[in-house]
Amino acid sequence: MSLTKSPFPPIADYAFLSNCHTGALIAPDGSVDWLCVPAFDSASTFGNLLDREAGSFRFGPYGINVPTHRSYVPGTNVLTTTWHTPGGWLRVTDALTMGPRTGPDRVTPHTRPPADDDAEHILVRLVECLEGSVEVELICEPAFDYGREPAKWTLVDEGGHVAEATGSGQTFQLSTDMSIGLEGSSARARHTLKAGEKAYCALSWAEEFAAPTNVDDATERIDRTVNFWRRWLARARIPDHPLRHPLERAALTIKGLTYMPTGATVAALTTSLPETPGGERNWDYRYTWMRDTTFTLQALHFLNLDWEADEFMQFVADLEPDQDGGLQIMYGIDGRRDLTESTRDELSGYEGARPVRLGNGAFNQRQNDVYGAVLDSLLLHTRRNQHLPRRLWPLVKAQAEGALASWREPDQGIWEARGAPQHYVSSKLMEWVALDRAAKIAAIREDLELEKTWAAAAEEIKADILEHGVSDRGVLRQHYDTDALDASTLLAAIFGFLPGSDERMKATVDAIASDLTEHGFVLRYVTGETDDGLSGKEGTFLICSFWLVSALSVVGEREQATDLLERLLRIASPLGLYAEEFEVGRSRHLGNFPQAFSHLALIEAAARIILADRLEELSL
Repeated sequence: MSLTKSPFPPIADYAFLSNCHTGALIAPDGSVDWLCVPAFDSASTFGNLLDREAGSFRFGPYGINVPTHRSYVPGTNVLTTTWHTPGGWLRVTDALTMGPRTGPDRVTPHTRPPADDDAEHILVRLVECLEGSVEVELICEPAFDYGREPAKWTLVDEGGHVAEATGSGQTFQLSTDMSIGLEGSSARARHTLKAGEKAYCALSWAEEFAAPTNVDDATERIDRTVNFWRRWLARARIPDHPLRHPLERAALTIKGLTYMPTGATVAALTTSLPETPGGERNWDYRYTWMRDTTFTLQALHFLNLDWEADEFMQFVADLEPDQDGGLQIMYGIDGRRDLTESTRDELSGYEGARPVRLGNGAFNQRQNDVYGAVLDSLLLHTRRNQHLPRRLWPLVKAQAEGALASWREPDQGIWEARGAPQHYVSSKLMEWVALDRAAKIAAIREDLELEKTWAAAAEEIKADILEHGVSDRGVLRQHYDTDALDASTLLAAIFGFLPGSDERMKATVDAIASDLTEHGFVLRYVTGETDDGLSGKEGTFLICSFWLVSALSVVGEREQATDLLERLLRIASPLGLYAEEFEVGRSRHLGNFPQAFSHLALIEAAARIILADRLEELSL
């Protein structure tokens, strides 16, 4: 727990809620500090995460800001917060509610087949006095369009229990069984509860502003949401193993970052949470990266979540390619191509980290690794389903041809460096993956000519990497013109580029473990040795540390892999979540939160540990 005077809560102290259309972050004091409606990438309505005047929504005990205990209802993304006050004990339950589908979703229309349950487009907050008496406070102060426009409030019922907020072309309703008072841009309520009494409030952006009508209705909606998450998790294959709980939380987080209408997965819930405290490394991650596809498919198939895997692949199949048939490195969750970047200079940024960015200027960068990510996903999907849908074969050919045409060219690399293009080893590696997987898919289709052509090209790329991408000490380089290390070369182990017994693979893993770490946690690269077009130092990257767990497992360092995974599990947030980075010196999470890539890599690393344990048991 941080004891600094920053008005911003530590990133890792936020709780994550989701309805698979959007998500919310709730601070320990009970304030909703981040919520974009109706979708993940909409403008924020509550944006205190990025500026302490950009909108918040608190529901909790009056005058008490530090809770006694916070936890998820087991097996769900529903939050409970318990408070001890001078007068008694209070419990608040928060949920972005899910319910049975009753017809077409006109708020966020679906392009995928709708499931039996869907988002209600309501945030429900339920409070119960457990003992004594407690004064409860509600303060709802939206600021639309990332804080630009304070809400204009109107009471819409005679009893003063429903109020409407409008601004920047948006409208939602706040309903509660407490009496609402309007004070400028705020809606407020206070009420004293005695032991056994409950109260609720709900924020609705649903069609016709559907919302709970009383406390029993609010309770039922939360109960249905709990049941939704538990039924979903019951479909997942989670082995009975000490890693079961972190796997469950990671799975729930990935599902929570999935945009149900299209099947896309956002890289993170947020924009502009800093990778460097007070610095400029602040990016908008509310989009879907093609790089993530293979890690998403690996995780979903390991967990036996084949429906979600198929939804994601259908989203990829629907994407509009570039003129050469390749795919952009990222798309909007609705499939849009244009993610032009802008800044909101009036916002202070999290702890002064500026600029706050909307959109992502890397969307039109050249990153040759995208071909391998897509084709590895397609091979995984084909093997799992025992066939390749006809609509996906043109995508296979387009990605393979794109890899053939581009593998000799420099690019910006996996980390989207904003410096000069280079011959990044990880990009070449992923183009080897592209042609290797394309050849295997062609073999499944019994297209022997293409199989031969693509397999030969894969071997040519491999030979080029081993000739130009290995340093004199036998270690894979960051790019062809440097001996600097880069954690992305760990992918050579994860994707089977070299066997675990190969001395170059072992040397690379050992070099990264010893020379590219801070107290055992892995950096992407040394910023002083890399032209990424930015200033400032980074924290360690959590995905890279999880990759090292996997790579250590591949090269036979099982004990070292297990030790590192245990250390990574110990630095999870109080609610079991991960941001993008971990600042070792201050033991805090940095970057956008929660970060899908970190949780996907956790699942992959844990799967390797579990598999090794199971194989050992079988050999006894």
